[in-house]
Amino acid sequence: MDVQQTRQAEPPVETISAWQCIGCGRIEAPQTCVGVCQDRRVEFVHSARHVQVVAELEGMRRERDALQRLVRTLASSRPRDGEWERSYRALQAQARALMLRTSPGTSRPDVAA
Repeated sequence: MDVQQTRQAEPPVETISAWQCIGCGRIEAPQTCVGVCQDRRVEFVHSARHVQVVAELEGMRRERDALQRLVRTLASSRPRDGEWERSYRALQAQARALMLRTSPGTSRPDVAA
């Protein structure tokens, strides 16, 4: 079963619009008061940073899923007699392609022919 199929969709993150002081950082979000207000300390993250982290997380999930597929292939491979080297080299090629795709800009590992 593929990891993509078992993962549930994450609910969208709700955001609120607020005013932030450029001096002290105070945040206010005027709402209609129902008479039971209590001030509590809370922490917020800027939405731009949140979007960046979510994008990085999704990239890491894609990389993880690709690595899991490669490991499953390796674990379930049974080369025929005398064909282990050809199978091994094919798996190496898949691993190298995956490394280059998931880590662009990295140099290709030295390969003995």
